[in-house]
Amino acid sequence: MSVPAITFSPDQAEAFDRVAETLRGAGIDIENGTLRPPMEGRSRVLAVMGKAGSGKTMLLSALSEACKEAGLSVVSGDYEPKREKDGRTLAILAPTNKAASVLRLRGVPATTIHRILYKPVYDPEYENIAEWLEGHGEKPEIENVTPEALERAKASYETNKSIPAALAVAGLRGSDFITGWKRRDDPLDVGFIDEASMLDEKQYDDLREIFPNLVLFGDPAQLAPVGQSGKMVFDALPEPAKLTLARIHRQDAGNPILDLAHALADPAVDFYAFERMVEEAAKRDERVQFAQRVEAGLMARSPVLVWRNATRIRLIHAFRAVHGAPEDALLPGEPLICDGLELPLKHRRKRLDLEARGLIKGAQVIYLGPGKRRGFSRLHVVGAENPQVSAASIVKIEKPDEEEPFIPFAAHMGATFLHGAAVTIHKAQGSQWPDVQVFAPDLYAAFKMGRSEAGQPLWKRLAYVAITRAEQRLHWVVRNRLARPAEPLGIEDLKGIAPTLELEAQEE
Repeated sequence: MSVPAITFSPDQAEAFDRVAETLRGAGIDIENGTLRPPMEGRSRVLAVMGKAGSGKTMLLSALSEACKEAGLSVVSGDYEPKREKDGRTLAILAPTNKAASVLRLRGVPATTIHRILYKPVYDPEYENIAEWLEGHGEKPEIENVTPEALERAKASYETNKSIPAALAVAGLRGSDFITGWKRRDDPLDVGFIDEASMLDEKQYDDLREIFPNLVLFGDPAQLAPVGQSGKMVFDALPEPAKLTLARIHRQDAGNPILDLAHALADPAVDFYAFERMVEEAAKRDERVQFAQRVEAGLMARSPVLVWRNATRIRLIHAFRAVHGAPEDALLPGEPLICDGLELPLKHRRKRLDLEARGLIKGAQVIYLGPGKRRGFSRLHVVGAENPQVSAASIVKIEKPDEEEPFIPFAAHMGATFLHGAAVTIHKAQGSQWPDVQVFAPDLYAAFKMGRSEAGQPLWKRLAYVAITRAEQRLHWVVRNRLARPAEPLGIEDLKGIAPTLELEAQEE
């Protein structure tokens, strides 16, 4: 087998070789395409670190392809057929649905950490369909599922490689074919973890229980998880286990957004100098906008990024007001952020079902309209493989200068949501949007406070994370103003993506 036909920089080539050497010690030779049975022994953890544009995703993709060509089976979290005793496996994971979807759009079969920690228990009858879709069995005959529906499922699976989405196309709901969810008790093999700077200690410990071979891909310049004193899980690794990608590849194309992000590393650049750099970049390149106000029209699909909660709440209320949203209802198209699940322990199965469908804390969601049952909402989970669901919902809209949020409607119990027209920069980590609006007055406030995190000025870490969320265009908003939207809220861009799955989250 040959190394992937990709032109690596020297630091990428060295990192590829180091990962290959580590996997070879575990019986996986990705360069020659040979495997040995898994062996008991020490765990192996490597960290590939680099700033935005350094080629981490390119390297992860090449390593993933090499692992698949060597014979490792990719575990997606949808459905796992019985593995051969000596079979070797690979899982490519990200902390959030959005981060996983960014990888999938680049051809990397990623799923969320949660989908691997918990796995579905399929009804035996529908296991036959899943096996057939994956190419491991004959086309089954299932009562109440027509041959035409099975063919539609097959066509769907060939396109998106998602078992639940394919079965939904055949007219089946999750509750038809998944009888429950259970915590994984069987180990896997190799885990590639993207956006590892977002991992907290508990997630890291859980992953080490499952994977004897872990490779973490992370950006040391991002913000550490809340409560970890500015430290990331890979900081504690010994130096030989840390691989650094220093060259910035995406800058080769003259990307002004990344130029600005990396300029923050210069100790001589303070906030005033940096804002002048943004203004000058905006004069040269339309990919940077020196904006005098927030664009309400962009907030429905990509939130304004802020530092302070008070700013977030004020912008959300301004967004709803300018769209004429009533206090006692949501308009179709309003963005939401999942804030967790309010379900008692006796409904553990329902909790796992909701979480496995993408309704985990921090998930970005678009409100599509009321569900068929009281208290239910139809939702589009951004970045989920099967994005459209219906779930019991509790929506909380925080109000300026008031402790208690306003609740326009609520189920007895279910998934809880906050409004998502503006989010904190911490919560934006792992996500990217074509256009990103950064609320500069908040970063100025952080600069004036003089706070630091892990030896770096906090405002610079905030600015770096916020700027690198922009895929195509950065809007650096310098005034506390909101521009009226050119068009009303809508959901036309989300229709037809996938059928809606009903997810029960109330007491039966």
